[in-house]
Amino acid sequence: MSEILLLRHGETLWNIEGRIQGHGDSPLSAGGLAQADALARRLAAERPDVLYTSDLGRARQTMEPIARAAGLVPRIEPQLRERCYGVFEGKTWPEIESEFPQDYAAHLSGAPAVKAEGGESMLEFRERAVGALTRIAESAADGKVVVVAHGGVLGMLYRHIANIPLAAPRTYAMPNASINRFSFKSGLWCLIAWSDLSHLDHAVPEEFNDSVDSRFR
Repeated sequence: MSEILLLRHGETLWNIEGRIQGHGDSPLSAGGLAQADALARRLAAERPDVLYTSDLGRARQTMEPIARAAGLVPRIEPQLRERCYGVFEGKTWPEIESEFPQDYAAHLSGAPAVKAEGGESMLEFRERAVGALTRIAESAADGKVVVVAHGGVLGMLYRHIANIPLAAPRTYAMPNASINRFSFKSGLWCLIAWSDLSHLDHAVPEEFNDSVDSRFR
């Protein structure tokens, strides 16, 4: 059985500004850097066998202190990227509604096959994200793996395990710098602990509105 600790990256400047990130990127805020350091202190005691991170800057910034504390070189995995949102990336929701009203309305429908111009659908994203995490878990044998990824990646694995339809509203939080613990054995995922924020001094549960910004982290 392998144990997977799946983390969401620390808070970014675009998180604060309410801008859609996707494959676009934004550096960690001062708070996000502090969150990354807190994760490193917490995970040093876990003694992971291997580290993986998305290749996007915000995930790699979050991984840096973790890698130093663990004394390991992280493996860079582009398939762990957040969902691609095409022309939406870098924009706020009011800007998207104004500039792309039809795409905005299509997104609000929640249809799994819908995607913005140049982006990924939820169906495409689920196949990529869950597939990448499953391959990592399969390669871990009996080891412990720390993975730094994105809110959307966490959400897709949660839906996969809980058998939640893609079109269903989100009812679970995915806060920055959260630790989410899973086991994987014989092809089956099991959720052990979700959205652990006990390592943060001032942990504030995520507030979200599933119809808009919560899907774009």
